[in-house]
Amino acid sequence: MLLAGAAVAAIEILGRRYDRAVAREQLLDPSARRDRTDLGGSLNYLLVGSDRRPGESGPDERSDTILLVHVPAGTKQAYLISVPRDLLVSIPAAPNGYGGGSDKINSAYEHGGGGEAGVRLLSATLARLTGLRFDGAALVDFAGLRQVVDLLGGIRMCVDTPVRSIHTGHDFAAGCQQMDGARALDYVRQRYDLPGGDYDRQRHQQQLLRAMLDRAGETNLRGDPVRLDRLIRAVGASLTVDTNGVPLEDLALTLRGLPPDGLTGVQLPSHPETIDEVSYVVLDDGGDQLFAAVRSTRMPRWAQANPRWVTRL
Repeated sequence: MLLAGAAVAAIEILGRRYDRAVAREQLLDPSARRDRTDLGGSLNYLLVGSDRRPGESGPDERSDTILLVHVPAGTKQAYLISVPRDLLVSIPAAPNGYGGGSDKINSAYEHGGGGEAGVRLLSATLARLTGLRFDGAALVDFAGLRQVVDLLGGIRMCVDTPVRSIHTGHDFAAGCQQMDGARALDYVRQRYDLPGGDYDRQRHQQQLLRAMLDRAGETNLRGDPVRLDRLIRAVGASLTVDTNGVPLEDLALTLRGLPPDGLTGVQLPSHPETIDEVSYVVLDDGGDQLFAAVRSTRMPRWAQANPRWVTRL
């Protein structure tokens, strides 16, 4: 009984520490925020990875990764919907003086001023595009992602096409291999010299999230409080969240039953197109059907009918 009581107390203390470690900000624009989040229903979240490096800040940052996460009611599966960084969209005006206009979607983060304000403009852009309202958002930077992977002891990634990094010159050979944080981050940022270009990059980023969940499940973090504490502090130092008023511990409890093999990767039906000598990605008609499926909770049916755009992670 004493041991059980001590364990419960330790979990509560750790939970409070985690809650304090993560920065809270208003990441969602009012036009993109769901009025009330019901953890028992379907959930939609916006995940943004910025290209900020240690010591950098300001409006020159870009949103290198944009993911819409749709969790149907029951939380037994989740769809990771990648938004192409070059997707041509209509960006609304921003409070910082940006007047709005057509541009690549990853520019919305920059036009908004980067950071929390950049995510707000990005969320407003996505709400206009998709008709969705979000239950929350998270912003993570590259340095934090690298450290989290290292604290997990590295992850196993399967390289489907050999590629040389344009950032480091490292050659990634085909085949499954163990990667530390720096190597994994380098790999999932590649898009040049890949058959599918940015579509391959999107899929690799989805695979990275699956690999991290797999590794977290393999590692007995709850049995190693020192390591868990380091991981919590690393996540907290690099993560900013907006949970739409839901306590973080309640959200974590709701999503804890989501199995790694319940993740499905989805790419937007779209195609590359050059307009006025600028390379864009343009949404196909199927994109609107995808958004309608998410809004009406018919995502499993849409995924079954559109295997071209779906990847089982």
